[in-house]
Amino acid sequence: VVVGYGTQKKVNVTGAVSMVGSEVLEDRPVTNVTQALQGAVPGLNFTANTNGGMLNNSMAITIRGTGSIGNGSTDSPLILIDGIEGDINSLNPNDIESVSVLKDAASASIYGTRAAFGVILVTTKSGKAGKVRVNYSGDVRFSTATQLPDMVNSLDFANYWNVASNNSGSGDQFNSEAIERIKNYMNGVYNDPSQSEYYGVIAGSNNRWGIYGSSFANTDWFKEFYKSNVPSTQHNLSMSGGNDKVSWMLSAGYLMNNGLIRHGHDELDRYTMNGKISAQLASWAKVEYSTKFMRSDYERPQYLSGLFFHNIARRWPTCPTVDPNGHWIDGMEIAELEDGGTTNQRTNQFTQQLNFTFTPIKGWNIHIDGAMRNNFYKSKTDMFPVYSYYADGTRWQRDSGYGTVASVSDYRSEADYFAFNGYTDYTRSIGSHNLKGMLGVNFEKYGTNNVSASGTDLITNDFPYLSLTQKNPRVSDAYWHRATAGYFARINYDYDSKYLMEFNLRYDGSSRFTNDNRWAWFPSVSAGWNIAREGFFKPLSSTIQTLKLRASWGQLGNTSSNYNSFWAWYPFYQQQGVGSQSSTWLINGSRQNTASLPGIVNSTMTWETVETWDVGLDFALLNNRLTGSFDWYSRTTKDMIGPAPVLGSVLGTDAPRTNNCDMRSTGWEFEIQWRDQIGDFKYGAKFNVADATSKILSYPYEGDFDNQSINSYYNGKKLGEIWGYETEGIANSDEEMNSWLENNKPNWGSNWQAGDIMYKDLNGDKKVTSGASTLKDHGDLKRIGNSTPRFNFGLNLNAEWKGIDFSIFFQGVMKRDYWVSGPYFWGASGGLWQSCCFEEHLDYWSEDNKDAYYPRPYFGNTKNQQTQTRYLQNAAYVRCKNIQVGYTLPRSLTEKAGMSRVRAYFSCDNLFTLTGLSSVFDPEAMDGSWGNGKLYPLQRTWAIGMNITF
Repeated sequence: VVVGYGTQKKVNVTGAVSMVGSEVLEDRPVTNVTQALQGAVPGLNFTANTNGGMLNNSMAITIRGTGSIGNGSTDSPLILIDGIEGDINSLNPNDIESVSVLKDAASASIYGTRAAFGVILVTTKSGKAGKVRVNYSGDVRFSTATQLPDMVNSLDFANYWNVASNNSGSGDQFNSEAIERIKNYMNGVYNDPSQSEYYGVIAGSNNRWGIYGSSFANTDWFKEFYKSNVPSTQHNLSMSGGNDKVSWMLSAGYLMNNGLIRHGHDELDRYTMNGKISAQLASWAKVEYSTKFMRSDYERPQYLSGLFFHNIARRWPTCPTVDPNGHWIDGMEIAELEDGGTTNQRTNQFTQQLNFTFTPIKGWNIHIDGAMRNNFYKSKTDMFPVYSYYADGTRWQRDSGYGTVASVSDYRSEADYFAFNGYTDYTRSIGSHNLKGMLGVNFEKYGTNNVSASGTDLITNDFPYLSLTQKNPRVSDAYWHRATAGYFARINYDYDSKYLMEFNLRYDGSSRFTNDNRWAWFPSVSAGWNIAREGFFKPLSSTIQTLKLRASWGQLGNTSSNYNSFWAWYPFYQQQGVGSQSSTWLINGSRQNTASLPGIVNSTMTWETVETWDVGLDFALLNNRLTGSFDWYSRTTKDMIGPAPVLGSVLGTDAPRTNNCDMRSTGWEFEIQWRDQIGDFKYGAKFNVADATSKILSYPYEGDFDNQSINSYYNGKKLGEIWGYETEGIANSDEEMNSWLENNKPNWGSNWQAGDIMYKDLNGDKKVTSGASTLKDHGDLKRIGNSTPRFNFGLNLNAEWKGIDFSIFFQGVMKRDYWVSGPYFWGASGGLWQSCCFEEHLDYWSEDNKDAYYPRPYFGNTKNQQTQTRYLQNAAYVRCKNIQVGYTLPRSLTEKAGMSRVRAYFSCDNLFTLTGLSSVFDPEAMDGSWGNGKLYPLQRTWAIGMNITF
């Protein structure tokens, strides 16, 4: 097992460590490594952010749940690629040999402050002694959205819209004539292409094509904007070889991934090149050099952002895509995607590593490692005005929310990383006593600089360059740097692989803090007892090969930050704000430059301290055919950065934030695996499940504890709490509603009728209110659920017989509550122009449908759409993450063609999903930047591919 600064036999590991091999990552039709790792390791969690399935999106990674709520802090794990910090998604999945996950403080503490919330150790493939081997793998893949809402047809939409409008106190949005036109269009009555009715639109008196309530086409906007079975491809080539002195490996990969967007160009291209050589210079000296290069190019329409995903559902199906003259119809986003400009992003990453190992005497090794990495990133966005067309064919310019003049913005960033590790270890065995000691030093330096510029009024859109803009030039730049240093030591002891001990000590320093708080000690200790090696256990030794109890304790400091502001980098500096002549201060009729007071420096700010206890059990039975492990842990994050104390306004500035919050995460993990072979038939199964919850232990509040808001952090709060009302039901008559109002009248809404929601009065005051929304006075609100994903699991089944191989992998969450709001869930919500209608929204209350799921619709989001038990979603799910079938040709055939192995396969990711969640939403990607469901969909991808080895 790969561990910090070395490897250990699995039987001797005393920390919480999980490992997966290359078989989990290879031949998956995925864009990046995180997609392939999801569900493979217990306690390793991945979350799609608000960008959903966008081609360049990377999922957030955590180990063992939420680790910190500190202001500006992150709880992401440290990711090391061949020992050097890096981006796991910069790797080609086919270049990875193994992934080890260090989850507790004892196993991660050797890496110091960067490893407060665990470590992911990625080992890439190396050359092996023997003849030169050439490997090729490639596939052609086809992608479709995993989940898209089912838009209703125009007739159902018009009827639903009229019901919602009348319930809101307005008249019909579609009169009988409009309804008749919709019916005629859907029935094919308008079949003459020379007539405008054929396109579902007629011209108004203002020479503009009528849309929305004046149009009568039948457009499914999700099918219009998203394609199905979009082709992409990936190809990988590697060569390796060596002898007893030198081994080498070269690899190259190319991924061309097309997006689902139908209009505009949406494509990601990634190129990777890796090289590694290892040479035994002498019996006492070894050197290894590796180089990695990655380039990614991503192009998309600049309009492909949160606003676009917000707008899709707001477009009425009655609106056509084109007008009778063949132009894109006004205001339907197609012109913005096709003609509104593009965003081009390029990332170049170049990593160099050089490692020396010296062995002066047997058992004593000296390691000297050096690495440097350069990241270059640029993003260029062109925004062009778009045009609509009058009925007579003349065009007019419209504002799509980003202006009416052509503009260009250009951003460039360069980041450098340097690392040095020098450490020595000595191993000695005396009889059954085995001892290993290690002592070392680590130094890392990070630096980044960026520059951004923009301008407007391009001379010509054909050449969108900054030098051709004429107005509003803007230029800004920034530079940051930071450094960390640490001294570390580790002692391993075991007696006959029976009694195991490990001690770690790290002394870390960070440039982010002042001298008095810069350095700190972080210790850890772990122990194990392999009961199966005891003499009294011998009668069972043929059945149970390993039965190891483990326990560990450790402390680590956390300096991880989003680093998105000057304060986050250097909290002991403050900058004075300076305003330009656009201020509101007038002197002698002129606006003046201004300066504002800087904030107060907090000279005592220091590390978050993460303390972890872990107890585990490893077992192996039946000649190691059945293996598994169990861990229970408690992780306390102390001195998180919280809100500043409230001081009088006479001070002139805010008090600084400080270390004043504590939280605790507890959980458990279980993993079990079975592997066996019966004749030519090999088969196996692997299951893992993990659970974690987090609770606030201390959060600053001035005043009575019970006056704290239930909508913010407070002492004792469990992260993910959902407060809401208990639903009594939907009133089936006005009499039932009036009877309910006598003893349960809400303090919001009016004109309550049959079809509206009835909420329960829990505190007996004959009103339904939220009180003061505090712990002491929360009215009729109560905790109705929790959005924390519980019992994350993965299940892999595999089999192989005479060249035929099969595997299927399931991943999911067994328990999760989720409250979704907005039009994607409710349909009519928030006003006429913020609402939508999908198939499931048609199941609303009416006199003919009193057993409906939804209440009567109306254009508003207050009365029936309060957070409540009836519509709290069950977001648990199980997803068939991958299914793969392959066939390897017999060697007797392939060797005749000079090939040692040929395998063809079919693979599919995200094949199907079982969930209790509303069918509008994907349980893995629900939250867009503009609201629930409003984001780029994840993809179901199937591929046919081939592996060839020469």
